[in-house]
Amino acid sequence: MHRVTRTLAVVGAIALAAGLGACAKHGGAATNDVTVSASEEACSLSVTEVAAGVVKFSVTNSGSKITEFYVFQGDRALGEVENIAPQTTRSLSVELAAGEYTGVCKPGMVGDGISSPFTVTGSAASLSADQKLNDAVANYKQYLSSQVDLLVPATKQFTDAIRAHDIARAKQLFATARSYYETIEPVAESFGDLDPAIDAREGDTEAGAPWTGFHAIEKHLWVDGDISGDAQLADKLDADVASLVDLVRDVQLQPLQIANGAKELLDEVATSKITGEEDRYSHTDLWDFAANIAGAKAAVDALRPALSERDASLMSDVDSSFTGLEDLLATHKSGDGYVLYNDLSDTQVRALADAVSGLAEPISKVAAAISAPTPSTTQ
Repeated sequence: MHRVTRTLAVVGAIALAAGLGACAKHGGAATNDVTVSASEEACSLSVTEVAAGVVKFSVTNSGSKITEFYVFQGDRALGEVENIAPQTTRSLSVELAAGEYTGVCKPGMVGDGISSPFTVTGSAASLSADQKLNDAVANYKQYLSSQVDLLVPATKQFTDAIRAHDIARAKQLFATARSYYETIEPVAESFGDLDPAIDAREGDTEAGAPWTGFHAIEKHLWVDGDISGDAQLADKLDADVASLVDLVRDVQLQPLQIANGAKELLDEVATSKITGEEDRYSHTDLWDFAANIAGAKAAVDALRPALSERDASLMSDVDSSFTGLEDLLATHKSGDGYVLYNDLSDTQVRALADAVSGLAEPISKVAAAISAPTPSTTQ
């Protein structure tokens, strides 16, 4: 079946819907608007200096390759928008304090990308000054901690099976170990080279760089049937996960990063899980799919009190869309896990794509909603 070719068109429609939703009017809060012109040769910002506060970047890809856009402070990514198709525009809202930053476009979504520095000046009240949003950050950090507490032993069980050359057990443990990583992937991706080291797919690494992590081992398990030389890969995976745990426990987050993270997890589903390319050897994509949805829901749940106060209708739409997608995903359960992705019919894939699209649209509005003033401050 030519599922990937057909589903890529679905992905484009989902990405466009999310991008259009993210450009909705910003509820009255002061926002700095920056347009970004991206191509294979350029990453041009409309301004090089903006005022502190919420900054909305509208990124238009005029090139021929899919691109992505990041906002960095030093080597830490504070926000990103992925899978910007050619001739489309998507947006990203980030809360920035005074300092030096860099916008980075990555044509083809590989390599170091093209950098454009900019400066943020002045001061603005932090969104976290709102008690509900401050609580949201604290609650979401607790969720992150709970997930890395599960990730470490699950990964160790998997890598122990690799070191023992136990292919059958390693296959059994692969999807579960990765699921804890998938729930927190937007945060993991913010720590420089750790995400590629842990989770890069074949072809996503730079030329000459070693391919490590879950997917390198996945190929050896399901394609080569030989993990006799994978002890070093297993050791490195354990070390990289341990480094991730330390960074996650100390991470400083802002409310908009939580909202953007929920959207990024939906983007993950729409781009790599729906196509079946993420776990292309094991076909365990639905485990990742479920983990991304769970992570997105945890982010929204952390923001729930603030979002309900600012836009109860949007909160209701998000909840309804989550329920529909979760119910549909549950029909593909098998034992403690899910059916293999390549066992789904074209109709089932299309139904999942439609449900993801239905959730992506309201999720894309959450960042703007929580950065809007509360009703009490506008009266």
